[in-house]
Amino acid sequence: MSRTSTPTSNTEIKFCSNDGIWENGRCICPEKWKGIRCTIRNFCNGSTNDNFTFEEIVAGKYGPSTQKCGENTLNAGRPKATRLCSISIYGEIVLENVTLINCNENLEDLEKKVSNSTIWTQYGPISKQTQLLTVDANTLTAENITSAATVVGQIFNRNATLEAKQEAVTTVSQLLQAPTDVFENGAVNDDALATLIKEMEKYSTNTSLGDKPVVQPNVAVQFVNLSSGNTVLFSVKKGASDSLHHGSTTVDTKVNQLNADTDTELQILLNTSNRNAMACGFVVYQNSKFFKSKVFKTESDFSQKVISSRTDIEGDKNTSVDFVFNPTYDHKKLKIHSYACVYWNFTKNDWDTKGCIKKDGANGFYCQCNHTTNFGVLMSFKKNYKYPESLDKLSTAGCALSITGLFLTIVFQIVTRNVRKTSVTWVIVCLCTSMLIFNLLFVFGIENSNKKMNNNTDTNETGSAKNEIPETPFVSNPTCTVVAALLHYFLLVTFTWTGISAAQLYFLLIRTMKPLPQHFVLFISIIGWGVPAVVVVLTIGLIFSQNKSDSQWELNYRQEEICWLATSVNNNIVTSPFLWAFVLPVTLILIHNVVVFIIIIVKVIWKKNHNLTSTKKVSTLKKILSMLSIAVVFGITWILAYCMLINNEYVMIIFSYLFCIFNTTQGLQIFILYTVRTKIFQDEASKVLKSLSLSSGRMKSLSSVGSLRLRMRIYNLLRSFPTLNEHFRLLEPSVITEEFTLSESEEANPSI
Repeated sequence: MSRTSTPTSNTEIKFCSNDGIWENGRCICPEKWKGIRCTIRNFCNGSTNDNFTFEEIVAGKYGPSTQKCGENTLNAGRPKATRLCSISIYGEIVLENVTLINCNENLEDLEKKVSNSTIWTQYGPISKQTQLLTVDANTLTAENITSAATVVGQIFNRNATLEAKQEAVTTVSQLLQAPTDVFENGAVNDDALATLIKEMEKYSTNTSLGDKPVVQPNVAVQFVNLSSGNTVLFSVKKGASDSLHHGSTTVDTKVNQLNADTDTELQILLNTSNRNAMACGFVVYQNSKFFKSKVFKTESDFSQKVISSRTDIEGDKNTSVDFVFNPTYDHKKLKIHSYACVYWNFTKNDWDTKGCIKKDGANGFYCQCNHTTNFGVLMSFKKNYKYPESLDKLSTAGCALSITGLFLTIVFQIVTRNVRKTSVTWVIVCLCTSMLIFNLLFVFGIENSNKKMNNNTDTNETGSAKNEIPETPFVSNPTCTVVAALLHYFLLVTFTWTGISAAQLYFLLIRTMKPLPQHFVLFISIIGWGVPAVVVVLTIGLIFSQNKSDSQWELNYRQEEICWLATSVNNNIVTSPFLWAFVLPVTLILIHNVVVFIIIIVKVIWKKNHNLTSTKKVSTLKKILSMLSIAVVFGITWILAYCMLINNEYVMIIFSYLFCIFNTTQGLQIFILYTVRTKIFQDEASKVLKSLSLSSGRMKSLSSVGSLRLRMRIYNLLRSFPTLNEHFRLLEPSVITEEFTLSESEEANPSI
């Protein structure tokens, strides 16, 4: 069924090259590319040097060698060497020399060494080795991060060289690149992170930094001399990617108010009345991984920056800040539910709103705080659900027709079973029943009632003056979860019965099995109704057991906006129930059905049988219509769903409409092909129409010869309906077997 979001303009997609994404009026480039259209290379090519091999390295980052430390070393599995892809003062990308890593000195050893060391000359090698061991951030464990954070915190706190502290900044950037779940599982030591954050604040006011910022992809540090005034404006500009780079930050000491524009992602104005303050510093964290909150959890995947601001006076209470955040996120998919201006409270080790208020302003979320520390804006989102109205209406209309057709087909198959003496009654009835229930649930239950409730009660919470840490907009809805499970079950049942139907036809037409196995009806019923139930129960059970401590565990099974399977979990399609509990089994069934379909076409429908007389030869039209009859019951048109995955807007739209038309009306097609076309139905329909015509004739007086002639013509037309059957009758399995001299297989199994 069709509940898809409207794709972006194809022109915008083509405008961004190299997998860039058009978002909010600009190309957001992957980190290996930059420029307006993501066409400028931002990486060093793969290389080999000193017998070490390196893959492509993003500019400004270190790359690990493919050669790893041996199994018997302390750093087993970690790279033996690293190489920096640097950017020169002229903007050129340059590969630096290879740096070897000590495979027998790990982060835990460095943590002990820095704690026991009092000689400042030892801090440089310790800082460098720590930086080298954190190059491959994806392999870092919680223990590794704790040890590295402890080392870096000590480096900033000790009388280390400027170079050693700059290496420490690089390490911080690399730690922020580590997987989010490593931080979220709680194993990273909070005290180590808190110490690191405090020492970074102090480091930002160190005069040895000078006027030039220290910028790494995930962190930037800026020192500012206050001799020229008591206000400083520090800004972070939006870039073509999520990474920070030289030129991302600017400083202005000649303004006294915020002046953010649409290109500004973050801006903070420090205002101090403390005459003893000689300098101030700023630290920008590209994400909030170091700030592990217990009171706020966000499900959004955008990068939440954190800004630190302070003067060189410890505990300065005469300084305030105004700041604005204008984060980059997909406005087409998300809309702000609420936000709060917060700072990091080291006592609570969590976000707090004390001393901070919201302010009105354009181009972002404005805040004011009467103190200095690490600031952020916490935002909760609601997904912005938009469906193409035409597809929505087409789905509803198609499902309504299918519901009617399926109901009539079930009644017809049951009532006329003995008269028809056909062998498809049980399979067709089960297939139609599961499809009927699925269509009813789809039409009346797939929309999440919470979504309608939120739309009806939505208020502009973002404009509220109340500064409170936002709560998640998610509202538990067990009914929606039950509907999703039922939709999941009955659609799997439908596909299972299409597979059973294919297997049955294969045995009847190809293997000509007579009779079919004993208890065949019971066997296929257990498979058709039981196997999908096992899949659904196992899926829900596994998801609940793995996420039972999460109040939002339902969203690991179903989507939030509609009562259907979640297409991805944490943006990972591989872990989604949609893939393993639906797409995989359906794909296997469709492959089976397509193979059987092709075999029947080749060996039965289009096979030349010289034993047939000329009067029994089947016309090309009937052969084509026979193929159509089988294709509908086999669900072959669901293959169109895979065509919708093509990464082209126009192709996707075309297949979306084709998928919607063919599959929402599948029940109507079955009604036409397996009910309307039968002689029994047409004879009965002709009798009913004839009776209605005669009744109407009795009620009306024959006032004129012209009206009499008109009624006679209608009567003659109605009498001709049965003869039309020979021209338009489609071939059901029993008809196929009759016309292809295989009817004995049918007669041997009249009960199925």
